[in-house]
Amino acid sequence: MTGIPKIFDLLRVSIRQVARNRRRYIGVMLAISIGTCGFILILTVGRDVKYTLNRDLDLLGGATRIKVHFEGARSSRDRIPNPQWFRPRTIEAVRAIPGVEEISLASVKPLPAVSVVQGREHRFTLMGVDEAFWKVNSFLPVNGEFFDAGVMEGRQKVCVLGADLARLIFDSEEVAGRMLSIDRELYRIMGVLGGTGVGDRVNYAFVPLTTGSDRVQGLSRPQYIYVRCGSWDEVGAVASAIPRILQKHQPDENATLEVAWEQLKRVRRIAWWIETFIYISVAVILVLGGMGIWNGMMATVQARTREIGLKKAIGAEDRDILIQFLAEALFLSLGSALFGILLGRGAVVAVTRILGSPLSEDLFLIAVCVSIVFSLLLGIGAGFTPSLLASRKEVVSALRYE
Repeated sequence: MTGIPKIFDLLRVSIRQVARNRRRYIGVMLAISIGTCGFILILTVGRDVKYTLNRDLDLLGGATRIKVHFEGARSSRDRIPNPQWFRPRTIEAVRAIPGVEEISLASVKPLPAVSVVQGREHRFTLMGVDEAFWKVNSFLPVNGEFFDAGVMEGRQKVCVLGADLARLIFDSEEVAGRMLSIDRELYRIMGVLGGTGVGDRVNYAFVPLTTGSDRVQGLSRPQYIYVRCGSWDEVGAVASAIPRILQKHQPDENATLEVAWEQLKRVRRIAWWIETFIYISVAVILVLGGMGIWNGMMATVQARTREIGLKKAIGAEDRDILIQFLAEALFLSLGSALFGILLGRGAVVAVTRILGSPLSEDLFLIAVCVSIVFSLLLGIGAGFTPSLLASRKEVVSALRYE
């Protein structure tokens, strides 16, 4: 039982000494706290931030999207592509690939669709798409809204127009709610597709894939699969797995895989530099904190030389002096880390609420444990040399020190 009171006495003395020199240590404690907070935040929500970037930014969305489609062998007589489509078991196998966040199915009418408005005939490409098409491709409406799963299940006669097509037909993008005849079938316009990253689809019209399979020849089965990966780190593995799945389930058909490799390379390079800069910044902050502990402890040892001599004169051993000063360094480092953990917890909760993602308690606990272990190593590494110097001071010279 004698060891426990001794530990409490040592802790009490360490806290008192750090409190006395708080002005000297305030910068050191702040640096370690901020570094710990930054490390916890990066480790806990770094993946969520990456997923959010993949979801929200057009550039990154295109980099994490894979397009799989059939070229369509054409006969020399009519130049119309022979129908090829993805079978249900192929679609489910692609959906089950690790790293696939979502997939979308689409089909394109082989011949142009026709609309006649105010005596003018317009021909355009007609696509049948599912409700996931917009999210997978990071599309947003410039007018109205896109159709959802309910519209798909109800097989409703609705459509979405590309912005250029809407202006061509109606001289305006504000066309949501109007009716449009497509191949002599009336469709209600739900929204208009535009913005960056849309490409030539501003000249397309889109109908629900279920509606197209009922009413439009050539849209009965999916000819395109758009695959959205969870992050850019998973694109390579998913792109490698898709050909094997196609070979297994559709061995006699040739499909084309399109991946924005150059775009993905640029995104990865930018992300690598950003992550490296953040980690280096956190490491530099923590190292500066360790150097601050070392300098502070060296100054403390120098200022308390007579105290060390008095303690040795009344029977304190070198080991006792070493443990006392090392305990002060550990308390300084560990106390700063604990404060940084509290800051990190608040920062993690705030960021996860902003991102709308759940807080990963497992990652947070791992980050806390790593932070505590690192702070202990930092305290020992930075405080050992000053503590050793203090323990080796001669009694006579220490008592005579002014």
